[in-house]
Amino acid sequence: MLHTMELITGTQIFDQISPADWNTLAQTGMTDTPFQTYAYQKAWWTHLGPGELYTIVIRDEATNELKGIAPFFLDDGRLQFNGSKEETDYLDIIAKEQDAEAVWAAVFDCLYRGDFPDWQTIDLHCLPAASPSRDIVPQLADGRGFILSHEQEEVCPVIPLNCSFEEYLMSIDKKQRHEIRRKFRRANGGGAEFEIIGPEDDLHAAVDEFLDLLQKSTPEKNDWLNEGRTAVFHEVAEAAMAAGTLQLMFIQVRGERCAALFNFDYDGRIWVYNSGLDMRKHSRLSLGVVLTSHAIELAAEAGHHTFDFL
Repeated sequence: MLHTMELITGTQIFDQISPADWNTLAQTGMTDTPFQTYAYQKAWWTHLGPGELYTIVIRDEATNELKGIAPFFLDDGRLQFNGSKEETDYLDIIAKEQDAEAVWAAVFDCLYRGDFPDWQTIDLHCLPAASPSRDIVPQLADGRGFILSHEQEEVCPVIPLNCSFEEYLMSIDKKQRHEIRRKFRRANGGGAEFEIIGPEDDLHAAVDEFLDLLQKSTPEKNDWLNEGRTAVFHEVAEAAMAAGTLQLMFIQVRGERCAALFNFDYDGRIWVYNSGLDMRKHSRLSLGVVLTSHAIELAAEAGHHTFDFL
């Protein structure tokens, strides 16, 4: 199968590929997560992207069908995936598994073209452990004389579900199980109530309140949560709400929001993007643990197969 390859510079990529075409490919891609969606990729680059954006687009030569999107930015001689890395958990080229080798080959060909700017290093942060890229890239790199190294950055803990919440509780350590149940009873007795933001709610205000709790949970977040990251949270929340994949949850005590989870409900999986907790209030109620446990309970009830802490 013959392919055409196009290098698109800057934000033109978000005009030349429609959200529908982008997301259709992403949803059938070998790495299908909320971070490959058009909205997330565009929001991250718009508000946080450094250097210059270079996107390699691969199409079927005969049909013009979109086969691959490889968005990279170049900063100080270093190529990285768009979205890398502090705000994003899983990154990869956007392509079906059966097309991945051809798409990566086209990417490497493009990197050596005369119209591609000078670069020294390719730094592929956040490749998932199961991605075919982890086998394909070393083979192609070896054939082109690259010096290659790889390391495990982080472990993303996940809970396999496909069971009821009670079955999940019975699968964990007895002490943990009793602690979760005890904390639920204490929180309920202390007046705690759960809330999930829906389309009828003021999403902008809810995200602002979430970000306030995020900052209160960790002092270091005060510097981390700059104007760009704030904008990303708002834009991604709006897009996810429109797509039906946002799970923005709070736990209230006497009408005051004290803890929050910003999750994606995507492809049968809950993805815990970030959390917030005012630790100065109602600390004895363990509201962070209770809210997370409730999110796991909802995931199990909905028949989701995985709860991913990212």
